[in-house]
Amino acid sequence: MRSLTLLTLLGTVSAHAIFQELWVNKEDQGSKCIRMPKSNSPLSNVNSPDMRCNVGGATGVPGVCSINSGDTLTVEMHQQPGDRKCGNEAIGGRHYGPVMVYMCAVPDATTANGDCSWVKVAEDSYAGTDDSWGTEKMNKNCGKKAFTVPKSLKAGNYLVRAEAVALHTAGGENGAQFYMSCYQVKVVQGGDKSLPAGVKFPGAYKPTDPGILITIWQQPLKYISPGPAVWKG
Repeated sequence: MRSLTLLTLLGTVSAHAIFQELWVNKEDQGSKCIRMPKSNSPLSNVNSPDMRCNVGGATGVPGVCSINSGDTLTVEMHQQPGDRKCGNEAIGGRHYGPVMVYMCAVPDATTANGDCSWVKVAEDSYAGTDDSWGTEKMNKNCGKKAFTVPKSLKAGNYLVRAEAVALHTAGGENGAQFYMSCYQVKVVQGGDKSLPAGVKFPGAYKPTDPGILITIWQQPLKYISPGPAVWKG
């Protein structure tokens, strides 16, 4: 178990970060299709409507990124807006936790408010070491988390919700810190499947879920990410 001094120090520190950019395969889309959060501060109330797309994220932006089913999308996080320096951690200070990606189908990605059925399509959780946390994998990859759009997914408009959960102060209720951003995409060439039934935000998480209310500094540690299982399509 970590020392009491380290635990006390970690308990007083807040992470700050924003998912900011999107890559489609190897093409950098920048921030043209993201609903940029109003700040780099975390959310802690899982019952807030802001859990959908962060503060201000219910309002769309003009840009939509065109993709195909089966494409590789990469969401990119950094601590400060516009800072893409790889020498700076995406979410620093040993703020360990999972990184997850959700999608929901919407009539129009530029106007949907995020009150839709969200399906988890990717996650990096925990595999027994500090370096295996999703946040640490993202830090070592210049803030990037890549995932594959399900190959069978139908053409249409979607929101992509990228989320990182910092668990360094999650030993008390409302101590976990949530960072999310929503991207607006349109699947141009798709398959023949719709997304299955998903979850709602708020509602998908409870403050006492074992993946949210947890002391991660004690070993051995078993961890299961909050939310549903990943749908591969």
